[in-house]
Amino acid sequence: MTFQVQIKVMPLKDLLDPQGKAVLGGLHNLGMTGVKDVRVGKHIKLEIEAANEAAAKEIAETASKQLLANAVMEYFEIEVLKS
Repeated sequence: MTFQVQIKVMPLKDLLDPQGKAVLGGLHNLGMTGVKDVRVGKHIKLEIEAANEAAAKEIAETASKQLLANAVMEYFEIEVLKS
């Protein structure tokens, strides 16, 4: 079976997000002062061939831990969808 997997990678909540701060400053410069915080992350979509949903999630988790996310600075969330 083929599964569509979406992985959200975000900076850890306790760490400074310089890219988010830059976006926040830009929004404020555009007059959008109601925006109080911005966090910038990555949205990654994988198409995985696997026997079942659990196997697809395991592949995505391994990819996230070994390549897609830096555990020191980021966390990730995985959502598995059938094709």
